[in-house]
Amino acid sequence: MRKISVLIIFLAVIITGFTMHSKERKFTSKIYSLEVEDGELYGILTLPDVDKPCPVVLIIQGAGATDKDGNNRGKSVRTNCLKMLAEALGNEGIASVRYDKRGVGKSSQVVEREEDLIFSDYIDDAVLWMEKIQSDDRFNKYYIIGHSEGGLVGAAAANRLSLDGFISIAAPGEAIHKTLISQLKKNMKKHLEKSMPIIDELRKGNLVPNPPLELDFIFRRSAQPYLISLFQYDPISAIQGVDAPILILQGDNDLQSSVKDAKMLHNATDSKLVIVKDMNHILKKSPWDNSENISTYSKPKLPIHEDLVEELIKFIK
Repeated sequence: MRKISVLIIFLAVIITGFTMHSKERKFTSKIYSLEVEDGELYGILTLPDVDKPCPVVLIIQGAGATDKDGNNRGKSVRTNCLKMLAEALGNEGIASVRYDKRGVGKSSQVVEREEDLIFSDYIDDAVLWMEKIQSDDRFNKYYIIGHSEGGLVGAAAANRLSLDGFISIAAPGEAIHKTLISQLKKNMKKHLEKSMPIIDELRKGNLVPNPPLELDFIFRRSAQPYLISLFQYDPISAIQGVDAPILILQGDNDLQSSVKDAKMLHNATDSKLVIVKDMNHILKKSPWDNSENISTYSKPKLPIHEDLVEELIKFIK
């Protein structure tokens, strides 16, 4: 049951104004949007209550229909983990921008059809977001936090930017096509033989017209352009191209990425590696037990891990 649940999570994620203020909060949150060629991307700026320029972090979420707050389409994955992260940083004098990526949430209108979306679009958008942030005189130091697949997006974007630091949280260390093959071997071995030729063609940049019906949820025709683009990016190569201090954070109770992934990234570059005890993939304190771990994905009020926040603040400050 555990293996099946983990595979479902993995496959689900790879395919595809107001002001708040109170006595407890030392920040305000406001709409902060970005014009792109295809429309407008919707974001939120969390700005600490300071009277001088401050550090700012661009927060990039994980794969699939994950929005700016770390929640997924529907009600099954409601974590608020990225919203909590932004607010925790705001209370420590660190600004942040988080956003609905194209095709998701309030930025859904930017992508009309699934086949129009490719992975490199996310990288281009992240670069544009940071360029906008760097033109804002309210900030004086610039960081990217990439969570899960956002770690790969963020590293690739950082290759094209001048930053004060890059932070990878629960990001893949292995090439995504290899991770997919490993998951198929463990959980859907009977489909591995049919999957391998498809993966090989996608890696070559070729579309596969008629994938087997039983594999349509992975290799459907409309998702193939995204997979072709995704398979072109290697996490190791991407992080090696980052010309800035690097912090790698990984929970030891993560069902989706692993300590092995984090060590692969760390060993490939000059970085600081921190393994956060009892943290799962959505940045919450959780036991390793499969059912209890997954249950945290639907508890949006459960706070994020304090040790994670502490490490982030130390690195940025």
